[in-house]
Amino acid sequence: MAGPRVRLVVTADDFGYCPRRDEGIVEAFLAGTVTSVSLLAAELARRHSIPTGLHANLSEGRPVGPARLGASSLLSHEGFFLGKMGFREAVAAGDVALPQVREELEAQLSRFRELLGRDPTHVDGHQHVHVLPGVCQVFAESLQAYGVRFTRLPLERGVSGWAWLGVYTYRWTEAFVGLSTCGRHMSAHRVLGALARALEGIPAGHGLTAELMAHPGYPSVPPAGGCGEGPDAFSCSWERLHELRVLTAPTLRAQLAQDGVQLCALDDLDSKRPRESSARPLWNPSWSPSPP
Repeated sequence: MAGPRVRLVVTADDFGYCPRRDEGIVEAFLAGTVTSVSLLAAELARRHSIPTGLHANLSEGRPVGPARLGASSLLSHEGFFLGKMGFREAVAAGDVALPQVREELEAQLSRFRELLGRDPTHVDGHQHVHVLPGVCQVFAESLQAYGVRFTRLPLERGVSGWAWLGVYTYRWTEAFVGLSTCGRHMSAHRVLGALARALEGIPAGHGLTAELMAHPGYPSVPPAGGCGEGPDAFSCSWERLHELRVLTAPTLRAQLAQDGVQLCALDDLDSKRPRESSARPLWNPSWSPSPP
């Protein structure tokens, strides 16, 4: 019997951001659509046996590592990270000390081990900071040192800047979906359309691996949640509930199955790298993804 046309990992980001978001993410996992989470919610992850990776955070709230106010390029005068755009601007200006990035990332990897008793299934970046120039190399070296096997390349066909990027020895799914289906734009039709675009040019009989990025949950209600500064507007938005409803509706799972898409976790995937003919071993320093 022929295998599935697509093996799809559905990753819910921001697990651990606030109890309401976590409640929705667990609901989507128990419904059978979400197959993986990124960030930290140790007790919930253990209780429900959810495959869990680290959503490395360099842009929001307080650090995990020893970064100190007045002595770290990662922090504002208030002792918080620089924010989504502030961190990007500091990286672009050359104001971020990369050894401090390494120190914070490795502190988060160590904390993950302490809380869950194992290494993460994958590591990606909160607000996609892990693909920024310079930061990406530190990220790659740290993941390799910690034996992390999978990361995310947040590039999607049909979205400006699509390309394959590759460094070091860790792996990623062959296709990424989630920029064109984020928030209010998520629907079964759009998800299937994005997967269809990813399949363009793939020979018949070739099984594609893909990741769908999602941000489901019940909207945060301040002051609960966040990373030390309260929840942001993204987490408080009704769009989190919209994604949750799409992901838990039987319609999406039925249509995925009908189209030959098998839901799975990263640990279920074979060792996959992009085909040599289509890989471009380059981190493009001029490209910066739209951070959800």
